[in-house]
Amino acid sequence: MIKLKVDHIRKTFSRNGEEQIVLEDVSFSVDEGRFVSILGPSGCGKTTLLSILAGFQRATGGSITLGDRKVSGPGPDRGFVFQNYALFPWMTVRENVMFPMKRQRIPKDQRERTFARLIGIAQLEGRENFYPKELSGGMKQRTAFIRALAGQPEILLMDEPMGAVDFQMRQKLQEELESLWLKERITVIMVTHDVDEAVYLSDRVIVLSARRGCIMDDSPIDLPRPRDRDDQHYEGHKARLSAQLRMAFRES
Repeated sequence: MIKLKVDHIRKTFSRNGEEQIVLEDVSFSVDEGRFVSILGPSGCGKTTLLSILAGFQRATGGSITLGDRKVSGPGPDRGFVFQNYALFPWMTVRENVMFPMKRQRIPKDQRERTFARLIGIAQLEGRENFYPKELSGGMKQRTAFIRALAGQPEILLMDEPMGAVDFQMRQKLQEELESLWLKERITVIMVTHDVDEAVYLSDRVIVLSARRGCIMDDSPIDLPRPRDRDDQHYEGHKARLSAQLRMAFRES
């Protein structure tokens, strides 16, 4: 079942009286429950595309359909995880996770049940009253992830969710994120510039060109989970996507 349809999206800006093309004729669809990464070099328009999907920006042309509804602005049907987690520092883990449910005026008993389920999934029991400054990077990421899930969105959008951590921590967080996602199986669109991250987490990877933000490649990652980074097929996917990225850079 198709959950998201992106149809001929175009995005331009005007600079010094000249039209600057950021995205040109981007089209793809995503089936329900799939994890899709948008991969590309810096400046290729991938974060702009994610922002359009979220409703934070308007496309110059084209349309986006979520389920049977056109996307025309932000909404609770789309959760968003930012690169720096964007947790409220003055709120505890509990208060952060409860926040979107309160905004949607979800009944208190339902909020409590949802919170208990999510805090268990994220393995944050005993840290409900911790503030973000008291959490490790992994705990912050898990909190941001379940906060985005708390509002029961139909799709989760993630912008470089592990971009602010070092290499060793990044791999650990990828494993934790995969574990959380496997328990929920929500539809995910993630923006990244990291080839290994895209291969490890995704069912499918879409590669954008550096110039004009066109789709250069759209391929499945047909590997069993959990994934073995040392497997030759895993390395094969990385090599192919790395070659696509090199081509994208040459087009810039």
